[in-house]
Amino acid sequence: MTALVSVRDLNVTFPITRPGDMPWTAPRLLRAVNGVSFDLEPGQTLGVVGESGCGKSTMARGLIQMVPATGQVIWEGKTDLLSLSPRQMKPHRADIQMVFQDPLASLNPRMTVGQIIAEPLRTHRPSMSAKDRRASVAQMMERVGLLPQMINRYPHEFSGGQCQRIGIARALIVGPKLLICDEPVSALDVSIQAQVVDLLKELQRDLGLAMIFIAHDLSVVKNISHDVMVLYLGRVMEKAPRRELYANPQHPYTQALLSAVPVPDPVIERAKKIIALDGDMPSPMSPPSGCVFRTRCARAMPDCATIVPQPEGGDHRVACLHPGPVRDAELV
Repeated sequence: MTALVSVRDLNVTFPITRPGDMPWTAPRLLRAVNGVSFDLEPGQTLGVVGESGCGKSTMARGLIQMVPATGQVIWEGKTDLLSLSPRQMKPHRADIQMVFQDPLASLNPRMTVGQIIAEPLRTHRPSMSAKDRRASVAQMMERVGLLPQMINRYPHEFSGGQCQRIGIARALIVGPKLLICDEPVSALDVSIQAQVVDLLKELQRDLGLAMIFIAHDLSVVKNISHDVMVLYLGRVMEKAPRRELYANPQHPYTQALLSAVPVPDPVIERAKKIIALDGDMPSPMSPPSGCVFRTRCARAMPDCATIVPQPEGGDHRVACLHPGPVRDAELV
């Protein structure tokens, strides 16, 4: 099957100037995303996980030219989206939609729910009549679990979970092929998180959507993803099918993240061993040489300081010079 989107060597950098720099001083570069590659097939979900600041959201924005990016983003095996001008990119905008992290902040408080959901139709289907737009909005509201009679209400009259449903309805109203979910449940209560995740899974089955699902919570990612990709300082540490990654993680960073996932059984949770990471994530302005994770890795060796590991393998790719199961010395 041809991949819906194939990403090759995606890079996002930001020039940073400091107070007192002279006009001729070259700005320093912050590498937010560094050489990310993956394929995503129709109807599949790629979960993207990692600590805050690892480049998850920036990667998603780079894919759709919300921030400048280099590399290749091949759409349906034919078109490199990063080579398109804004005018050339516009027809593809309807095929790629986004759901944002803060459900209320992503909605215009001066617009009614009906106007918010209908806005993509006015942009991408300007010939559609007002009557047809209203009917499509009412149908989509019902599909995401909102009562159509709420169409004239404003965002502040809804709960956080309902606002996220509005955001999902707005993203799906134009029938996209790819839905990018940027931490869509992190601001919601646990019970509401489950409802929103179940809704996304149901919509994916019904509409054949491909999704990129960005999250901190690895238990949520496990529930919705087919493949999982782990990022650290803008680089891919490990990527594998969901069951393989959770059952047999090979990278020490992935193992540390999984060890921190709470288990809903007090006996198992008390007996569980944790892999503690030393210190904080280094600044992307001055990342470590060689393997960017080596400064926090219990199994770092001298070669880790000089060699940049690349994600290698088939379906299960690991960017580590010394991969393998968890070692007893790493547990606390």
